[in-house]
Amino acid sequence: MSQPACPMCEMNDVLDHADRFECMTCGHEWPKEAAADEPDAERVVKDAYGNVLADGDIVAMIKDLKLKGSSEVLKVGTKSKPIRLVDGDHEISCKMDGMAIGLKACFVKKVVS
Repeated sequence: MSQPACPMCEMNDVLDHADRFECMTCGHEWPKEAAADEPDAERVVKDAYGNVLADGDIVAMIKDLKLKGSSEVLKVGTKSKPIRLVDGDHEISCKMDGMAIGLKACFVKKVVS
């Protein structure tokens, strides 16, 4: 088994102790069990009401949002084309009103058809 990277500084200089790992670069220590559990954890994205979102869902805005860098506003109730979940601060990539945008899940609700 290869040595894991440090979760804090992402360096590979890791000491292997009996019950934990220790980073030689930053000194961070973490248990061996946590390193084994992390890859299995699947990211769950939920809308503003707690509904689980998946690729291909359609969402609607729950409040007016001004688009950064333009004078346009996405109005309440504006529906998207099918969404795609992405990594990062803005979890949703979709098209609304003909524009490709990134949205945070806390500003949308899942539309049930």
